[in-house]
Amino acid sequence: MADEVELKLEIASDEAGKLETSGLLAGAPKKARQISTYFDTPDRDVAKAGFSLRIRRSGKKRVQTIKADGASAAGLFIRSEWERPVEDDSPILDYMTPLPALLGDAVGAVAPAFEVKIDRSSWIVVEGEATIELVLDRGEAVAGERRSPVCEIELELKSGNPAALFAFGRKIDAIAQVRLGVLSKAERGYRLTGAAAMAKAEPVTLSVGMTAVQAFGQIVQSCVRQFRLNEALLPVNRDAAALHQARVALRRLRSAFSIFKPMIGDSGAELRDELRWLASELGQARDLDVLLKRAEAGPLYDRIATMREVAYDRVCETLSSARARRLMFDVAEWMAVADWSGTAGGEREGNRLARDFAVKALDRYRRKVKRKGRNLEQLDDEARHEVPKSAKKLRYAADFFAGLFERKREGHRHKRFVKSLETLQDQLGTLNDLATAPKVLQRLGVAEDPDAADLMAHGKKGKLLEATADAHEDFVDTKRFW
Repeated sequence: MADEVELKLEIASDEAGKLETSGLLAGAPKKARQISTYFDTPDRDVAKAGFSLRIRRSGKKRVQTIKADGASAAGLFIRSEWERPVEDDSPILDYMTPLPALLGDAVGAVAPAFEVKIDRSSWIVVEGEATIELVLDRGEAVAGERRSPVCEIELELKSGNPAALFAFGRKIDAIAQVRLGVLSKAERGYRLTGAAAMAKAEPVTLSVGMTAVQAFGQIVQSCVRQFRLNEALLPVNRDAAALHQARVALRRLRSAFSIFKPMIGDSGAELRDELRWLASELGQARDLDVLLKRAEAGPLYDRIATMREVAYDRVCETLSSARARRLMFDVAEWMAVADWSGTAGGEREGNRLARDFAVKALDRYRRKVKRKGRNLEQLDDEARHEVPKSAKKLRYAADFFAGLFERKREGHRHKRFVKSLETLQDQLGTLNDLATAPKVLQRLGVAEDPDAADLMAHGKKGKLLEATADAHEDFVDTKRFW
């Protein structure tokens, strides 16, 4: 078993050509033709367990590789793998690999699922004191009659500091446009078995032995991965759900920075500002999606639909800009090279067990929701808006840290706690819509339309305030799960 540290970059085929002819890569590349057959059960039990199983053919050589992909994400990967030579295209699953124990009786149903055919060019690069292997893969994933092109770069650190991966990645980006890659070749193949859909937040894999620094890394990677998966769908299908989940990913990421502020201090403040900027750039299209869903067929619907197309044009233009394209790369680099030991609580909080850090963070945000939600019915709209902001951060923290509280009683309490928090958030959201809908309509320029009133949130404010106050009281009475 070995560990790899690599940076994955997505690149268009014509951009890859620019890189090859740029002179940045000295010497002739080592070339190889690879055909990888990926195996799974009909129910995709291997993938569900967070693994991939392949046999790669290069010339007469065949190598079987099992990779634990479930915990890896967002460009910078640290993965465990089991590798062995094999004589033919039949996988060998014995006690030396983890799959027999994970699959049980289903191990006998493992069969070919799809192929990935790649033309690989590789160079050895010296960047400062580091040695890096750069691999450029071009090809396609094939599942039955379905095909998907593959063009990506992998920078694998052979020796030296991980910062060198990003330094060289920036040199590449100065020549050819790249984006942070989050999909493994196995995932590309699995996507061929069904339509690519918006990606909700995946459970964050945390263990009780982790430090706060390690937990923060996993959480940030989860957020970056969610954003990139949804971002990739927007130029293709302009899917409202994908846009919403992209914005959720940005909010989760900004919340993670807030939750871990006792550890990171003001480090990453510029990144938070950039994340806020990008979320706001996607905001108008999201507002129009919401209005379009509420609107009845007719002139106003058609007007909003036209505005939506213009807004999505702007979304696609923004996402293709260098500023947006490099943001996730910047986040991944910051996570890889940041040193918080010089901050007020950096070293102390960073070395704290993640579970202990989580308890303090959850307590902190629960107190904020409890305090700010007092006398909800007497607060003005602006003061009341502070409650859902704190509630959202508490909800994200509860989701982030769920894996650290998996004892039976903690699991039951977590479900009850999240349910009560969701109820409060729903009520707060309805109140917020009631207060902000007129401003949204005004900003979008449709407030004067005769049918605009039908687009606004409806409800009697007094009853909504009473219901929200009751939800807050129920939340305060709900036992903590930590």
